[in-house]
Amino acid sequence: MPVIAVVNRKGGSGKSTLATHVAVWMSRRGEKVMLGDVDRQRSTVPWLRRRAGQAVPGEPLHGWASDARNVLRPPPGVRHVVLDTPGGLQGFDLGRVVMYADILLLPLCDSLFDRESAAGCLEELRAHPRVASGRVQVGTVGMRLEWTGHAAGRLRAWAGELAVPMVATIRDSRAFVSAAERGLTVLDLPEEQTPSERGDLAALFDWIDGAIAAIPMPVVSRPAGGRPVAEPAVNGAAVNGATGHEAPESDAGLAPAEGAARATTAPGQSAADRTAASGIKPAAAARAAAAPSEPQTDLSISLIQIGTRPSGVLGHLRRWFGRSA
Repeated sequence: MPVIAVVNRKGGSGKSTLATHVAVWMSRRGEKVMLGDVDRQRSTVPWLRRRAGQAVPGEPLHGWASDARNVLRPPPGVRHVVLDTPGGLQGFDLGRVVMYADILLLPLCDSLFDRESAAGCLEELRAHPRVASGRVQVGTVGMRLEWTGHAAGRLRAWAGELAVPMVATIRDSRAFVSAAERGLTVLDLPEEQTPSERGDLAALFDWIDGAIAAIPMPVVSRPAGGRPVAEPAVNGAAVNGATGHEAPESDAGLAPAEGAARATTAPGQSAADRTAASGIKPAAAARAAAAPSEPQTDLSISLIQIGTRPSGVLGHLRRWFGRSA
């Protein structure tokens, strides 16, 4: 189950706009998507409420609100998760989000304050083992940029200095604001009204497709003389006492990365071709494929609060991680 988290310490950088557009893009392709809001401002909650009254194509979005320390189990059938995170996220809370994410999108506007804040966030992200090893792809997105192109050029130069991909530059447009007022995105508006906005977003969506295709398949055991076997994720609800439904039988035994590859790779096109076309660095994809895969955990494990839960639960998790590592 690919998890895409939109992060930036600075508020007002366009995180909610970016998260809603990514979620709607996936839902319009027939994917079942959970839009998770871990921002205390609950920006996506009223947006989803307005969207519920609109006749829009695609799968309905599963809304959910929590906080960075209380990540719940996705509803049955959900195959993609998009997380809108709060400003000021850092330290333990940021690390928690990175532990469950496969893709990190860092939106920023063209200002000194935005660039400095984003640079600090990138520095902290790169210190995380999952990012450093290439298991988590990180991409920056320029938001609310002027139409002259100068702002996009400055951000691309900034990204080049920090050796981080600037995967898309999205120009400022009233279409984003007017669509959000009705619980919509520019993708829900007539194509003839939003050709430029859709063109800006297309580069972002192509990069996400490539990043999803590069997610390694989790392998935790290898029978003697046989092929590697992907073990299903641990039932986190059983570990921490939470309740939840199991995935439908049609999805049983299907590894998250395999499901993502089926959904994002066109017929006759290999995952490697998709990765090359999307701009993902081959070296990063190779490192992700070669690195020992970590156990696939259920999001509900993060309900456990260090220091507030019985030590037996933490011991159970430590033993499980030790067996699966």
